[in-house]
Amino acid sequence: MATVLSLSFLCLILVFARLSPVSANAEGDALNALKSNLADPNNVLQSWDPTLVNPCTWLHVTCNSDNSVTRVDLGNANLSGQLVPQLGQLENLQYLELYSNNISGRIPNELGNLTNLVSLDLYLNRLSGPIPDTLGKLQRLRFLRLNNNTLSGQIPMSLTTINTLQVLDLSSNQLTGPIPVNGSFQLFTPIRFN
Repeated sequence: MATVLSLSFLCLILVFARLSPVSANAEGDALNALKSNLADPNNVLQSWDPTLVNPCTWLHVTCNSDNSVTRVDLGNANLSGQLVPQLGQLENLQYLELYSNNISGRIPNELGNLTNLVSLDLYLNRLSGPIPDTLGKLQRLRFLRLNNNTLSGQIPMSLTTINTLQVLDLSSNQLTGPIPVNGSFQLFTPIRFN
């Protein structure tokens, strides 16, 4: 009889485990993937422990009342390495602050999945390659600062459809081609693109 009760209890636990939300774990996994891809000489990411249930207790991470990540603040942290596509899994992220580091490589196309993003600050790094066209999907974006990198190629026309854009700086890169003058880009002076 005790064995039957134990098995029934175990089955109930498994059922509830499957019904519980896994977003916090997925977000923790995404941030841990970023941590694994970065060199961190100052141990800024020391509190990012992948064994914890969710990343809301980690330093430089802010969550909302639903324990979903809304901010990652790692500006001026002396980090190097590359960004990871898994960042695109942070569905409720509003602020991605990774400015003034030594981050290199490309901006992942998957950042276009962060449709709640308000601020994307990747300036003063060593990012290269094109500005992803997918960033045009960030229709809540107000601040886009990609200046002082080595980004190349043309400015994606998709960025001109972001009507919420208030601050834009793409200067000090290796961008080529015409500067769009339609849509939200009508608000910005040429110095933002130099």
